[in-house]
Amino acid sequence: MENGVVAVNHEFKATSTITIKGILSLLMESIDENHDDSKRVISLGMGDPTLTTCFHTTQVAEEAVADTLLSHKFHGYAPTPGLLHARNAIAEYLSRDLPYQLSSDDVFITCGCTQAIDVSVALLARPGANILLPRPGFPIYELCAAFRQVEVRHYNLLPEKGWEVDLDDIEALADQNTVALVIINPGNPCGNVYSYHHLEKIAETAKRIGTVVISDEVYGHLAFGANPFVPMGVFGSIVPVLTLGSLSKRWIVPGWRLGWFVTNDPCGTFRKPKVVERIKKYFDLLGGPATFIQ
Repeated sequence: MENGVVAVNHEFKATSTITIKGILSLLMESIDENHDDSKRVISLGMGDPTLTTCFHTTQVAEEAVADTLLSHKFHGYAPTPGLLHARNAIAEYLSRDLPYQLSSDDVFITCGCTQAIDVSVALLARPGANILLPRPGFPIYELCAAFRQVEVRHYNLLPEKGWEVDLDDIEALADQNTVALVIINPGNPCGNVYSYHHLEKIAETAKRIGTVVISDEVYGHLAFGANPFVPMGVFGSIVPVLTLGSLSKRWIVPGWRLGWFVTNDPCGTFRKPKVVERIKKYFDLLGGPATFIQ
């Protein structure tokens, strides 16, 4: 200590990578500073349905939250994986579209889907690891990977095939250090919805390269084309799947910040004691959404 200042002997290593989201934030800040109201700026990267007055959540949902808050029973901390009855409800809801039944042990409640993304990357990170991300895709994945020092490798989506995954690209990019293949279905930003047959091919490819699939389904069931939404968890018996989702889009409540991280793994890879312990310990570090929202 010198002149009351403690010397720090280690360096904080910040990534030099600047993300698309970071650039957009700088642009928006510049616009705000100039106070130029002559032109309206619309962010195409903000998936907030509440910004338009024509979309509203159901009155039933609002009344349920209000009743829960006024009951005075949910002012305390929730268990770190989330309230048991909330996890049971999510497991029951997701199981409707699966050939097997999820349990509360498969479900961890997160502060929105963004936290679920960070959890999935953090849990799989290790020295030398790489992750396969779609191009175009959602920039938060790059940000989380850079922060965890996980190498990003982009595979292409094929516009001429309805933005399907380039499976040959994935096989060429993957190696022994590939820890996950990320898919976004329904697609963000392209809006595509993968067919059952294509998802099955993705599962078989992931199995062949020996990695898990992270399936971002935050827009689940918001499908307006010919293809119905099929959750990647349907193929959990082929390859382990981490399903990420939230209330935000389908229920038009992004500000409630309630998401989920779910292990779709009927073969039991994620149920090994050391894996379960690691997931639970990591969630002990996190703060989930407000108890009364759960």
